[in-house]
Amino acid sequence: MRFTIFQDSHVGGRKSNQDRLAYSYSKDVLLLVIADGMGGHARGEIAAEIAVNTITNRFQQEARTALRRPKEFLESAIHSAHRAIVAFADQHDMLECPRTTVVGCIVQNGKACWAHSGDSRLYCIRGGKIAVATADHSRVRQLIDAGVITEAQALVHPDRNKIFNCLGGVLPPMVTHSEDWLLKVGDTLLLSTDGFWGPLNADFIAAKLQREDILTLVPKLLDEAERKAGPDSDNLSVIGLTWEHQEVEEPAASTVTVTEPIEGFQTSTLNSTQKASPFKDDISDEEIQKAITEIQDAIKRAPK
Repeated sequence: MRFTIFQDSHVGGRKSNQDRLAYSYSKDVLLLVIADGMGGHARGEIAAEIAVNTITNRFQQEARTALRRPKEFLESAIHSAHRAIVAFADQHDMLECPRTTVVGCIVQNGKACWAHSGDSRLYCIRGGKIAVATADHSRVRQLIDAGVITEAQALVHPDRNKIFNCLGGVLPPMVTHSEDWLLKVGDTLLLSTDGFWGPLNADFIAAKLQREDILTLVPKLLDEAERKAGPDSDNLSVIGLTWEHQEVEEPAASTVTVTEPIEGFQTSTLNSTQKASPFKDDISDEEIQKAITEIQDAIKRAPK
């Protein structure tokens, strides 16, 4: 596979970053995943961390050559992540279970499919236009679909941050799937948290991508979204991938993040506890390792 990929995350105006994101790929199959820990609930960053780790670990276990059923994989992996979050909360006697949104995408055989829970989004951009996009599991999306409010009114609606579906909730998450999307050269897949897409008009993003590639444009868009949101900006994170000509057989990818091979996979993760603790700013190496171990144990114990 040949593609160009970029990922980054800004803390915005918040004290810590509760977003988590990663991509992992082999010669034949690619995973993109992004999660937004819900700040209105305890330890949202833990839920996001567990979600991204669980889905990425499952991908590396099951996608040795290719995934037989990508849609079923995403469904199963997202529910596994939910159960791992609940197991972590039970183990630590947490009064409230951490919660997170998630959107994941699989690319193989020249096709993409994706699934999501919550209001983290995926756009597929083709020819300077939004070709397809996920629909948020949110109160304002329901109001828009019912014709009660417009897209513009949703941006300032008092319920704009209320979502009705997530991982870590009392009920198992509802997972919405896409149909298979046949990729064309130049298509861009953009996964982002609401801190990124909220301040930026989707059509504005798509039009900009006609004139600039993701490696130069997306960093500017992150800065623009943070500037527009002002001092109270949410965490904002994005993964962008542009599909390239596939004539060359040898796999190649242009990245702006460091990738390390893991059992035949190239993987890049941002905001992991392997880099910074989700618990507090001042933490020892021993405490960091303990946090990593606890999260990995919760993932292993959770029912598959």
